[in-house]
Amino acid sequence: MIALPVPSRWGISADVGGRPLIWGTVVLNSIENNKIMGTLNFRGVPVPIQGYWTENTRQISFDSPYATFSGNLFIYDDPSITTRHYLINGRLYMKPTSMLAGEYGTWVASTNAYLNGGSGQSSQQNQAPPVGAFTTSDYVEDAPDR
Repeated sequence: MIALPVPSRWGISADVGGRPLIWGTVVLNSIENNKIMGTLNFRGVPVPIQGYWTENTRQISFDSPYATFSGNLFIYDDPSITTRHYLINGRLYMKPTSMLAGEYGTWVASTNAYLNGGSGQSSQQNQAPPVGAFTTSDYVEDAPDR
């Protein structure tokens, strides 16, 4: 069983309509009965998100007032630094309430957790995560709490 860490803070970057990357944070406050509650913060003001987590397929989807996000979870264990990297990547659609209404894009979010003993749950045990996993994780460390 693979669970998303909750509560957790994730770094997120998005590319919308071929425009440059946008950086921010996602906070997952709770997951109950596969329902996600949290916040998304791209512009300095956290906005609420609600969505769903499907454990057996490792799929997540959530809505903010401005966009709909969907993606898949990948997990990379690095026993050498006792770290588990959680990485979600997927697609997004900008809603009519956004200045970019109707545009599609991609997004990646990541967070890390302490790896206690290497449970073997990694989706790609011997493969390093893509560089995006590290840059979005670094953003979480450098971003001020808002």
